[in-house]
Amino acid sequence: MTVLIAGGGIGGLTLALSLHQIGVAARVFESVTELKPLGVGINVLPHAVRELTELGLLEKLDAAGVRTRELAYFSKHGKPIWSEPRGLEAGYKWPQFSVHRGTLQQILLDAATERLGRENILTSHHLSGWSETASGVRADFIDRATGKSAGSYDGAILIAADGIHSAVREKLYPQEGPPIWNGRILWRGITASDAFLSGRTMIMAGHEILKFVCYCISKEADASGKYQINWVAERHMPPTYQWRREDYNRTAISEEFLPWFSDWKFDWLDVPGLIRNCPHAYEYPLVDRDPIPQWTFGRVTLMGDAAHPMYPIGSNGASQAILDARVLTREILALGESHAALAAYEAERRPATSDLVMLNRRNGPEQVMQLVEERAPDGYKTVTDVLSLKELEDIAANYKRVAGFQVEGLNAKPPIVAMPASTKASSAG
Repeated sequence: MTVLIAGGGIGGLTLALSLHQIGVAARVFESVTELKPLGVGINVLPHAVRELTELGLLEKLDAAGVRTRELAYFSKHGKPIWSEPRGLEAGYKWPQFSVHRGTLQQILLDAATERLGRENILTSHHLSGWSETASGVRADFIDRATGKSAGSYDGAILIAADGIHSAVREKLYPQEGPPIWNGRILWRGITASDAFLSGRTMIMAGHEILKFVCYCISKEADASGKYQINWVAERHMPPTYQWRREDYNRTAISEEFLPWFSDWKFDWLDVPGLIRNCPHAYEYPLVDRDPIPQWTFGRVTLMGDAAHPMYPIGSNGASQAILDARVLTREILALGESHAALAAYEAERRPATSDLVMLNRRNGPEQVMQLVEERAPDGYKTVTDVLSLKELEDIAANYKRVAGFQVEGLNAKPPIVAMPASTKASSAG
């Protein structure tokens, strides 16, 4: 029977492609009328790139994204704290990509449409409920634009890949309430600007209260020699701040946050210039949810942001959704479209992602910036006068361990979904 997938984002589409790869029928149901390449930049880490490569998508990723060369942390004065190679430069067998989120979703959507057939990617289908049947599960859908029924579909199992505002999670945990806001606001945009540092460097500057992140997401310069630079400005707001909670995707007003970064004009990066020259920026609250004790209920389970929404720290949100999809596919291959497969998937993924949610709340590898701010708020000559090399190395290594992308371990690890080479080749489409 068919696997029903609620949600056509990165996780849901990766799952659909993975199930097709092992010969299991899948159908994706998406709430919106049309799947559009929306959003801003994200990073896809090597452990997730490996899985997309197994799905035959490396060439598409290479054409669309930038192979991230290094990650570098700086103080609010633009002084270096710590840098480390990323992707192939770090010794991984797979690259790390900086790419527009909408572009990645479009790559997955195009592949899913081609391989599964357009009839199995249904839009204007918002999950309104489900019930277990003698042979599986029946899911009911509505068209949210009209409020009318969009039909019911029978399947073997139902996978909720419907994001941080998951309709499935809300029904399973009706008392949970809205996502948890920690007082931080993100302003995000993409600006046509000059390349900086290596041209493939992801930077983070500042500290826990005030931070700026940026990286290039275009391989080629435009006619004026400019590149698409993705940036995130962040501030931890004072307790008196009244955040407009009804606006999860508000158009940003640069005058509201630019003054905090007005003197962040480093000799290698013009932060206020990036903000000022951005045509369309957006405001988001930094939110997540507490880990929950159970994802799987009968023939239904959660994945991606529906299961473990986390702060966008350490570039792990999309990557973890991709890993969910692949582990779930492996268990379905081993145990069939069954409760047993869902339970085995949860047993592996829930503890790992719960640890990551909590580590991201403690700022993950970005702790180095806060330690520098606390110990040397007025600046320093050499970072090792402030933070020992061992402290720097330990923080970086611990995050890789928890997130599951240590170099040697990942390179030596067998594929999550182990398939005969002939089957893999034919499923790549």
